[in-house]
Amino acid sequence: MEYLDFELPIKELEDQLDKCQIIGAESDVDVSNTCKQIEKKLEETKKNIYKNLTAWQRVQLSRHPSRPYTMDHVRALCGDTFLELFGDRNFKDDKAMIGGLGKIGGQSFMIVGQQKGFNTKTRQYRNFGMANPEGYRKALRLMKMAEKFGIPVVTLVDTPGAYPGLEAEERGQGEAIARNIFEMMCLKVPIITVIVGEGASGGALGIGVGDKVYMMENTWYSVISPESCSSILWRSWEYKEQAADALKLTSFDMKKQKLIDDIIPEPLGGAHYDRETAFTAVEKYILKGYNELKDLSTADLVAKRMDKYSKMGEFKE
Repeated sequence: MEYLDFELPIKELEDQLDKCQIIGAESDVDVSNTCKQIEKKLEETKKNIYKNLTAWQRVQLSRHPSRPYTMDHVRALCGDTFLELFGDRNFKDDKAMIGGLGKIGGQSFMIVGQQKGFNTKTRQYRNFGMANPEGYRKALRLMKMAEKFGIPVVTLVDTPGAYPGLEAEERGQGEAIARNIFEMMCLKVPIITVIVGEGASGGALGIGVGDKVYMMENTWYSVISPESCSSILWRSWEYKEQAADALKLTSFDMKKQKLIDDIIPEPLGGAHYDRETAFTAVEKYILKGYNELKDLSTADLVAKRMDKYSKMGEFKE
């Protein structure tokens, strides 16, 4: 287990507990009471830390190297029913964007999402979860295919942003994202979006338009990352914590602003502490969202989606 800066008190107590258990196993000394005391203190420490997380600490949790990525969710939700589909039929297959057909709870879905790597080799292979224009065009191709056959769409968002390289701009990055947003607004099947990690900028919005939009508890969704915001406003990354607070990017802020529909609770410590519980919660919310949408007519579905997004940003003084 890798520990973040604010998790070091937990690490110290877990190390103490391990040493205590080793002493008990290797000697005749009764350490059961000591172990119970450490376990009690460990539980209290975890609750105190994770119930009072700052915006920046939630950003850190969303990037935790042990956190489940999109394909982890897909394998857990779909099992061996997932059939991955490739290519945008225009340029090439983008490995940062995955998509395909799978069954969740017996219901077929077209699943699209960004995929990060878990080590140096796979991070380069997946381009760190930053999709090129062909990735967004592949996503749109699959969503239009789902529309043709009446299959609902699930999108899983986890990206630090769309790839900002010269070649991506040459192939129309901005147009690809804008086209996806435009087409998803009019898609004639239910769309359920789940932010499972980072939801940064247009890279997230390119597959983020949904009838139901859910955020996992320790994720973030914003027009810009805290580091980039800090570098623009203060010419330094040192103010990233202040920027994270100001951006109101946490799931709780987004729910308060009525920009998402609900928050998916995570196990204490984050999704990586208890993956199975996290996967079960995501499945529950996807099926709940689908059940609320499946009986709507196509006209009502599209009208409600457009109305939902038209109301965003309204306020009264």
